[in-house]
Amino acid sequence: MAIERTFSILKPDATRRNLTGKINAIFEENGLKIIGQRRIWMSQAQAKAFYAVHAARPFYNDLVEFMVSGPVVVQVLEGENAVAKHRDLMGATNPANAAEGTVRKLYAESIEANSVHGSDSAENAANEIAYFFAGCDLVG
Repeated sequence: MAIERTFSILKPDATRRNLTGKINAIFEENGLKIIGQRRIWMSQAQAKAFYAVHAARPFYNDLVEFMVSGPVVVQVLEGENAVAKHRDLMGATNPANAAEGTVRKLYAESIEANSVHGSDSAENAANEIAYFFAGCDLVG
């Protein structure tokens, strides 16, 4: 199995409810190691650029507004097949369709306020990590 890095955001709904530790415990208990972490309040410009891939979609403006509505935790996770593992642990985007025990089943409030973002590929993970972290910020 390959050791990979993936990118994760604990969204404003999760930080507002002080769920950072509970969510990260799920990741860590399942073999993912936090090697970089920062609590930030994204600016409008940061959120628009980060989610630019969705700019043409009808939910884009609402997503940007939600992501700047409160602090988030941006982090880098490392482990065997980290991208796929993290996505499995997050659960389906719609919490109603998420498997039992996943972050979104346990903590999401809605499709939009679904507590966590995760990279969907190793390539996107590398780009998303570089958006928020310099290599010297990551400690394995």
